[in-house]
Amino acid sequence: MSEKEKIRCGVAGVGYLGQHHARIYNELESCNLVGIFEPNQDAAKKVMDLYGCERFKTVEELGESCDAVSVVCPTDLHTEVSIPLIEKACHLLIEKPLCVSSEEAEEILRHAQNTGTIVQVGHIEHYNPVMEFLEDAVELPKYLTGERLAPFQLRGTEVGVVLDLMIHDIGIVMALVGQPLVKVDAIGVRVLSATEDIANARLVFEDGCVANLSASRVSEKKAREIRVFQDSGYLSLDFMNQKGHLIRKNEKELEKSEVPVEKGEPLALELKSFLDCVIETRTPKTDGSFGKSALEVALNITKQIQSTW
Repeated sequence: MSEKEKIRCGVAGVGYLGQHHARIYNELESCNLVGIFEPNQDAAKKVMDLYGCERFKTVEELGESCDAVSVVCPTDLHTEVSIPLIEKACHLLIEKPLCVSSEEAEEILRHAQNTGTIVQVGHIEHYNPVMEFLEDAVELPKYLTGERLAPFQLRGTEVGVVLDLMIHDIGIVMALVGQPLVKVDAIGVRVLSATEDIANARLVFEDGCVANLSASRVSEKKAREIRVFQDSGYLSLDFMNQKGHLIRKNEKELEKSEVPVEKGEPLALELKSFLDCVIETRTPKTDGSFGKSALEVALNITKQIQSTW
């Protein structure tokens, strides 16, 4: 691919996660990392020194120089940063959650529709090889459990643990079940921040399938696991270590086998998929509508939790 054919990419926000977006754009053959928008001098200098890219003074200037941009700033700034980029006709990968309200989500999607730009939401687990296996193996699930644990850190606390962590599993079960959601029950507690740090939600779908999701960002360990129960057997998958096992019913016995997961870096796979969508003008797996749907379920759960405080 010639330099002229390569997609001009940028990153708005190169903190903890954004710096990895910059790294991967710098590595991918289909694009050039043109530059970044980052208010923090130290964070900006680190990325510029590593990849020789430009630092733009405004989001608008970044948008004028790029075809595609990752929005990796704090969630409560997503709309403020995304809309000027969309107005510059930039295709966007917006980190999850899409934003902080249904109204903001509608505003982003309306602008994208008016300009014909692609919006992909960073539900990264959908690009994890584990999810690829689940999409093939799961059929008419009856019961799912998801557990997502992480140690506490200030990054991400502009939202509660439901929007920070649980939303990953909300998106996963919505995709795997493929049925309308009819009931939500949730509880949560604050521990170290002003919003919930531990949460549990029970989602009931139209066909009777139930998903029980737990998330904590005050755990001593990290975990990203899902279990799926269906008529044909039971699946237990580990998104973090990209492994798991499958138990099938064989006449009157249970037969256990390891899951054949081809490991890969989920973020690199996600960004490659995003650029492929830009090149081929196709709808992303986790497009803006999907991101809005997952956000609305997460907001429903958050509202239930906060109503008990």
